[in-house]
Amino acid sequence: MSGIDRRNFIKIAGLTTIIGLSGKPLADAFASQPAQASAAEKEGHVGKRWALVIDPKKCLEKEGCRACIDACHRIHNVPQFDNRKDEIKWIWKEEYEKAFLDQENEFIEDSLKEKPVLVLCNHCDNPPCVRVCPTQATWKRQDGIVMMDWHRCIGCRYCVAACPYGSRSFNWRDPRPFIKEIDKDFPTRTRGVVEKCTFCNERLAKGLPLACVEACPEKAMAFGDLEDPESEVRQLLRNRFAIRRKPYLGTQPVVFYLV
Repeated sequence: MSGIDRRNFIKIAGLTTIIGLSGKPLADAFASQPAQASAAEKEGHVGKRWALVIDPKKCLEKEGCRACIDACHRIHNVPQFDNRKDEIKWIWKEEYEKAFLDQENEFIEDSLKEKPVLVLCNHCDNPPCVRVCPTQATWKRQDGIVMMDWHRCIGCRYCVAACPYGSRSFNWRDPRPFIKEIDKDFPTRTRGVVEKCTFCNERLAKGLPLACVEACPEKAMAFGDLEDPESEVRQLLRNRFAIRRKPYLGTQPVVFYLV
């Protein structure tokens, strides 16, 4: 979906009520499913606005490094499939030209344009995926994190179609047999469910850093509160030029790239 054009994006983002492309039957989504999102999970950290700042130049210092990807996928029980059709990804590398489609800027070094960049859910201020979800399985918290409640997801995939960044994956198959080593502290998903990055909400609740940020050997990522003028992310954005993906769509991502 990374190549979605503006017309299709607006058209898809306007859908809010149609149900039934595929996935779990609606009745099944609410039947015999125990815990749904708690009140704390739903509301998030009041008064904060989380954001991620990525320095692509630092990220490229260690060629072929995927420490952040491996750490994220390991603790979140992301399955490893051998084909792109079934691929599930929370954070991955994308060719620059695909990640920053139609975005030209004189301050961007040519060397960066020839390398892949890290991409993930942008936790948009104006998330089209939230608007189209018919069961409120995805929602935006007060601290800006766009969450997922996998128990409520019926697999209609409207959120997948609405996301202009290709940040959501659909489980066409039961993912559990394809998880190398299941982390019992994090839930697994089932066939017919959409999933994506949730800014490590479970770690933030414990005061821990994002798994990707913690694992990065080059310290190429900073995570923090945009509402705090003294936070690292605010200082980086104050002192460095930064871009965001597809700004012309008006989704207002909070993942920034220093260039």
